[in-house]
Amino acid sequence: MTSLPTPQPGAKKLGLVIDLDTCVGCHACATNCKEWNTSGHMAPLPDRNPYSAGQEGVWFNRVHSYEAGDGEDGRTVHFPRSCLHCETPACVTVCPTGASYKRAEDGIVLVNTDMCIGCQLCAWACPYGAREFDDDQGVMKKCTLCVDRIYNETIPEKQRVPACVSTCPANARHFGDLGDPESAVSKLVADRGGFELMPELGYKPVNRYLPPRRAPKADAGPPKDAGPLPSQITNPLLRWVDKVLSR
Repeated sequence: MTSLPTPQPGAKKLGLVIDLDTCVGCHACATNCKEWNTSGHMAPLPDRNPYSAGQEGVWFNRVHSYEAGDGEDGRTVHFPRSCLHCETPACVTVCPTGASYKRAEDGIVLVNTDMCIGCQLCAWACPYGAREFDDDQGVMKKCTLCVDRIYNETIPEKQRVPACVSTCPANARHFGDLGDPESAVSKLVADRGGFELMPELGYKPVNRYLPPRRAPKADAGPPKDAGPLPSQITNPLLRWVDKVLSR
């Protein structure tokens, strides 16, 4: 089985922070992720019957929508899901060939497809459903945090973020070093009470989710005076004016 790298003090923990309050479920992140990775580091990402009801394929990002709460407290929550790049990922430790591995320098979990035998043990071990099996190549694939993009010095520095982050129209996805408490993403998590997914399992996912915020309820205030009823107006002239204006 594959061992994990020894944790290094001050090492980067690159990951995503996803704001469930502003995500609109447009699937732009999933689409751009598919586009980038189909021609990038993990290419190709195959599809099966892409235009039919039984469509299947390899997607590193998937967006699920749920109805949460009841009555006035109810709302639709869009939940993007991808690899969480855990600190102690079970998908790595069960790998019999070392194909699945975690990088010590930035914490990204990757798959070496040249070493993968397609046993799918990592998919069984991952509780977050982040592993994807490529039927065409017979290997496992997964989110790479666009490692071929974030370190690419041939593109502008502002664009060196995962494809899903660069395309989000609602600015619901954020990328950075969650191992640095002074980073923008770490401060965002601290300010909004960001949480990890299923912490009780002990895999220590790096990615964080920002919870939906409650919409403020409008203060109706005291009831407004509707004025006298037409039958209560005794002045004939005022009654005629009220009748004209009420038409």
